[in-house]
Amino acid sequence: MAAVTTLRAQKKILRKAITTVLKPLPVSAIEEQSQAVAARVLALPSFDKCRSVSCYLSMPTGEIDTTSLVSEILRRDKSFFVPKIETTEGHMQFLKLYGKEDLDTLPSGTWGIKEPGPQWNGSPRVNVLDRDCEELDMILLPGVAFDYSLSRLGHGKGYYDRFIASYVASGRPRPLLATLVALALREQVLEGQGVPIGDTDWKMDFIVTPDAVLSNAESNQ
Repeated sequence: MAAVTTLRAQKKILRKAITTVLKPLPVSAIEEQSQAVAARVLALPSFDKCRSVSCYLSMPTGEIDTTSLVSEILRRDKSFFVPKIETTEGHMQFLKLYGKEDLDTLPSGTWGIKEPGPQWNGSPRVNVLDRDCEELDMILLPGVAFDYSLSRLGHGKGYYDRFIASYVASGRPRPLLATLVALALREQVLEGQGVPIGDTDWKMDFIVTPDAVLSNAESNQ
């Protein structure tokens, strides 16, 4: 229990430190980095080959802006899923988006992020956990901080880690293993120190920054 308390404290301190660094970043700097990250993601062979992808719809500040990346995903006609946070239940769903018109009409949800409703054109949206849904090939994730061991620090709610665990466990008939790709501003990648992680924290397959694609030796782009 003491170890868990210490880990939480370490994460809280790091989140505060990174927030302090990101706060003065001008919008133009975030936009420039976001365009560079989007170009690197689109150039990944694993992205080119994937048929079904999920990407977060970005917050107004403090992280890579996914606006242009999402537009390109929709243009390439891949099956596209976006997160929807269920605050009362403490988990996150991934629901299918049906094109630019659908995207443009999404209402703002938690933290000012656009989120899909339960239906589209009078029919229930497809959920990636539906038994007959196609498998996700790639999940593009946000985060607060990252390191060169491909560790990720989220915002502290555990939504992504819980979703990934439940998705992998829902194998039909085998475990589902989508490629995990984190998108990071330069200022979010730690130099000379690591992200504190616990047993339930998932490592990434790739971390895409404006300057590089970080991966481990086993990852296959």
